[in-house]
Amino acid sequence: MEPLKLCLASPFALAGTHPVAEHVRGVATALAARGHRVTVLAPSSSTRALRTGRRRLRALDGGDDEALIGLDGEPLQVAVAPAVPLRQRGRRRGAGIPVGARANVALAVGEGGFDIVHAFEPILPGVATSALRHSPGLTVATFHAPERALHYPVRSGPLERYRARIDALIATSPAAAEQAGTVYPGDYTVIPEGIGPAFAPGAKDGTTVAVEWHGEGRAVVRALVKLVASTPDVELVLVWNRRSRRPLRPFVPAQARGRIHAYSPDGAEGRAAILAGADVFVAGEGGDPSLAWEARACGCAVVAPLAEGSLGLGEPGLGFAVDQPALAAAATARLLDDAALRERQAAEGLRAAAERSFPAVAGQIEAVYRTLGSRRRPTRRPGLGSRETISADLHMHTSHSYDCATDPEALVDHCIAQGLGAIAITDHNEVSGAQAAAALGKPITVIVGEEVKTTQGEVIGLFLKERIEPGLDMGDTIAAIQEQGGLVYMPHPFDRLHTIPDAPTLLRHLDQIDILEVYNSRLLFDSFNDDALRFASKYNLIQAAGSDAHVLPGIGTAINRIPAFDGPEELLLAMRQSEILRRPKSLLYLQGLKWVQSVAR
Repeated sequence: MEPLKLCLASPFALAGTHPVAEHVRGVATALAARGHRVTVLAPSSSTRALRTGRRRLRALDGGDDEALIGLDGEPLQVAVAPAVPLRQRGRRRGAGIPVGARANVALAVGEGGFDIVHAFEPILPGVATSALRHSPGLTVATFHAPERALHYPVRSGPLERYRARIDALIATSPAAAEQAGTVYPGDYTVIPEGIGPAFAPGAKDGTTVAVEWHGEGRAVVRALVKLVASTPDVELVLVWNRRSRRPLRPFVPAQARGRIHAYSPDGAEGRAAILAGADVFVAGEGGDPSLAWEARACGCAVVAPLAEGSLGLGEPGLGFAVDQPALAAAATARLLDDAALRERQAAEGLRAAAERSFPAVAGQIEAVYRTLGSRRRPTRRPGLGSRETISADLHMHTSHSYDCATDPEALVDHCIAQGLGAIAITDHNEVSGAQAAAALGKPITVIVGEEVKTTQGEVIGLFLKERIEPGLDMGDTIAAIQEQGGLVYMPHPFDRLHTIPDAPTLLRHLDQIDILEVYNSRLLFDSFNDDALRFASKYNLIQAAGSDAHVLPGIGTAINRIPAFDGPEELLLAMRQSEILRRPKSLLYLQGLKWVQSVAR
């Protein structure tokens, strides 16, 4: 397969020990090893790294297209922002980085020539969120800790725009997918956090127990302390859960002194050094699931709480009820006493952990990338030769719409006077107005259409023969359009002031959209049209303009200059050569005129 140019965006400095930063480092290295050219955008606290990043960005701005492209077999790290603490609560919103840093990210993802931009934990304000905002191409988002979806609310306006810009959603666990889905709804692919090569079995003596040390697991730690106090030669190692605050050190009875140790390992190497020598690892309630998987990779037999997402999805190890921490100590004692059982559990854990190594995780992420690439339409667009060029307006209404007072014959006469060669009349939930206009037999091509309101937004059918009932879901409505041999035209797909399909619905029916409206002259904000143009460009969809006119002066404010056509197939060929002309008029004037005519009607 052809290698990809990839951009990974992290909200955390890669030199740090944050779980997301460790995951991004490992994924970037594994993807580069698979032959892709990988660039990582991240904040940094290093002045030297920031200076180097600015030099690369200046080179890119000066025309060096390769300035940010990663090397063969090795990822390129580019510092685009200073590292600042990310606030978990409060009223802070937006990208969470200085304006200059946001400009750096916009330049990097906009001009870097990347095939895919992959943002990690984009609920957090920072580099990843800014990369999603400015990327013109295909984007992927990965969500890690589920609780962050609640700690970092996003304003509804930017949130809606980001939803439409994410082309594939990944979560590191089912719980993360469920929580992130409240903010970014859609179809998630669960790909776990990777396990680094540092985690490998070490020398074991059958007497060392490691336990996850965090606030919610105090009862389990106390039960294990009692086990150590009553069992000679057994040592207990408390491993601090890096995702939580450091808890108080438990009381150590005299019988266990010298055999209980607490560690706060710094980074993956520190955790690997501790877990490699442990025989049994005990996970705490509400703990870090990646820590248990790192223990399995180090050859530990795992004891974990029997809860959703733990030892319920094929995870190897022994379990205990969360409300009975004494059972955790009993399961640990059983493993220490039964060497054969301990070795069998450790071997099963090793096999399962191998499927979560960074090379394996990178392979799953690469499959997501390849799926995105297959969604794009072919770029080769045959035309209709040297036919006469006409002006076409593919979205307008007559008095057969509930919110329009324009007579069909008056509309057709006005269109001819404006020099239009083809029009599509798309009344709301009705085809009678278009049929009446087509029956006039005047020297203009009239396409019979209908703007149908579905349960998931509006969609237009062109070249229809019969009316399509409103109120169906999007899939059934599209099927009804296609059964009549019509074309599926998606109007104002990102105008959040209209009833529009959400991003998952658009992606689900992407292959069935024949034409996407990228310019609607009645939209209040140009950014809605910009989002539509961005979406159509990244998937090579056929682009169109429509005036959405409800009054005669609005006709011709959005024009498609295309070759003359005959029938739906030739219209598609013609639209591949379309030149869109924008002729906007005052929206206040057009809406006021529409209101006056509606009242008079």
